[in-house]
Amino acid sequence: MRPIQWLVVHCTATPQNTTVASILNYWRTQLGWKNPGYHIVIEPNGKSHRLLDDSIPSNGVAGYNSHALHVSYIGGIDAQGHGLDTRTPQQKAELLRILQRWKKAYPNARIQGHRDFPNVHKECPSFNAKAEYATL
Repeated sequence: MRPIQWLVVHCTATPQNTTVASILNYWRTQLGWKNPGYHIVIEPNGKSHRLLDDSIPSNGVAGYNSHALHVSYIGGIDAQGHGLDTRTPQQKAELLRILQRWKKAYPNARIQGHRDFPNVHKECPSFNAKAEYATL
């Protein structure tokens, strides 16, 4: 089992009606990635999709992926493309459930947003994940 130091929260920075298939297609065809950007992605209705086993690094945060797990909610932008916390109650509940499960498996891992890493110039996940999950 690889050592996990970070549990990283993301948003897809897409409209909420974006499909998981289109996100996977974008990574594969536009970015040329072999592995997804997240381990789990959550639809607005709260349904989560496992994209990658925890044992395999994803493409979530350059330079940190070998020691991180990544979860994202679909959304995170307003109509003009600016960062906005668009999480539905179902996404919030599922995100919490996933982070609680991961924190139990990796108790020393730190939870933080994509934006909390050095040299990241994104608003992702469009809310303060470090503060929201500080008590986990």
